[in-house]
Amino acid sequence: MTIVLSTPGVEGLSEALGALREWQHDEAPLQLHPGDLGWFWRAGAEATAAAVRTWSRDGRIVAVGLLDAPDLVRLTTAPDAQQDEELARRLAGDLAEPKRGVLPAGKACVEAPTGALVRDLLFEAGWNSGEPWTPLRCDLTAPVKEPGLRTEVTGPERAHVRAAVHRASFGSPKFTDRRWHAMAAGPAYADARCLVAYDDQDNAVAAVTVWSAGPGRPGLLEPMGVHQDHRGHGYGTAICVAAAAALRRLGASSALVCTPTSNTAAVATYASAGFQPLPQRLDISRAA
Repeated sequence: MTIVLSTPGVEGLSEALGALREWQHDEAPLQLHPGDLGWFWRAGAEATAAAVRTWSRDGRIVAVGLLDAPDLVRLTTAPDAQQDEELARRLAGDLAEPKRGVLPAGKACVEAPTGALVRDLLFEAGWNSGEPWTPLRCDLTAPVKEPGLRTEVTGPERAHVRAAVHRASFGSPKFTDRRWHAMAAGPAYADARCLVAYDDQDNAVAAVTVWSAGPGRPGLLEPMGVHQDHRGHGYGTAICVAAAAALRRLGASSALVCTPTSNTAAVATYASAGFQPLPQRLDISRAA
């Protein structure tokens, strides 16, 4: 059966999101999540569609990729296709050939789940290990402890507060109120929540967005940040605890997050909130 590579368009994004939801389960290695597309949606539906690639066989989506940057694709496959040689060879070929419209020539990076056959084929083709990442998981079968900090779910009327905390956390001016509204208008946000934490003086000190993949499936934290003027007080730990509790209320079986291994402060923050480190994952890179 022929494997078809597509850029789905806005009308096809719901199908891609549905496939990603279906593929999430607690035994799987960290992989592309519906929340990753949901967070990208802050750039708008058209930009998100332009960044998504799907591979289908016999009318069924068997792999989804997200171009998180022009030279970075985040890729995952259906659980029953991770060792599918036909699919893996097609993916590796599409990633290597710029004319197929996935990655450009020269320097490039691929994120794929640990254990997927496509990783082995890329290494065989001369790609190298890239940046190490640390995934972390918080089991949500038992109740989550209290965060010890007042948190609120952000609605449209408080979007400016959520956006301001993000800008102050990451030093980036790009996440505006308008982008929050674009993100919230996407279908993935129907199962998401933005939380903002406040200190005793009512300052907004930390924020996080959590994404559910549906009841009984892992949820995702993306992103989490602490305001640069309010660091060193445990607010990062508190907002992560609140995030886990919010996902549990949404029916998630666990909460997932991933951060560069080099960001030791972030790893420590998640661990202090009850997230357990999972085996390190390496990106796959190609030199210029």
